[in-house]
Amino acid sequence: MVRSFTLADSLSLSDLSVYLGRAGRVEDGSVRLIAGSGVLAAYTAILYPAGLLDNTPTVLGLRTFALTDRSTSFDVVVPVRSLLDRLSRLQNAVVDPTAAVEVSLPMEVSTVTWAGISPPKGGWKRVDETSASVLEAAARAGIAEVSEAIPTGTGEQIVHRVRSEVWGRAIEGLEHVPAGAAFAGSSLGFLGSDMRELIPIFETGPWTRLTTSRGHVLVRRKAWSLLGS
Repeated sequence: MVRSFTLADSLSLSDLSVYLGRAGRVEDGSVRLIAGSGVLAAYTAILYPAGLLDNTPTVLGLRTFALTDRSTSFDVVVPVRSLLDRLSRLQNAVVDPTAAVEVSLPMEVSTVTWAGISPPKGGWKRVDETSASVLEAAARAGIAEVSEAIPTGTGEQIVHRVRSEVWGRAIEGLEHVPAGAAFAGSSLGFLGSDMRELIPIFETGPWTRLTTSRGHVLVRRKAWSLLGS
């Protein structure tokens, strides 16, 4: 089994490290890495339901990176912290910024529920667009609401319920895009500094995708939201 992948240069190494660092501050868990055809797809979970009766939407972040070897192929889930440690050591050892960098994979984990849900690769249809400013405003409003509704020392169940309600609520004017998608885009640095950037919205089946110049946010919509599709 393949136990490593090789990025094109140290800039890609730095980009992957920044992305995982941001994801780890939101959900300090795991990252799903899928390699094939010379591309590494790195999926991180920002929101996901805790059980069958939980209505929290599944919201994932996705960044892709070029690999030097098109034959490299794997689909693994590894701890974010372990991979970040390896990336940090490699960054400290960089001598030639333009040289390819081989990254060894940490030990896999097998108890990550969200990683068993795979967004489709094709069949996406553009249905709408929004702007970075709309998403950033929705993210800031949601963060403020969650902060106000959750006093210090609140139990984990109440925290999860409040987060589910706030981030599961549709953004005004965007029927199938929950506020959690805006939270993901902002938290992962996908919105950037140009708030005028127009962000296309795609759909296929139960999935919605927002694509910015810096990455993708994928949302698996709730079953009831499909009735009007």
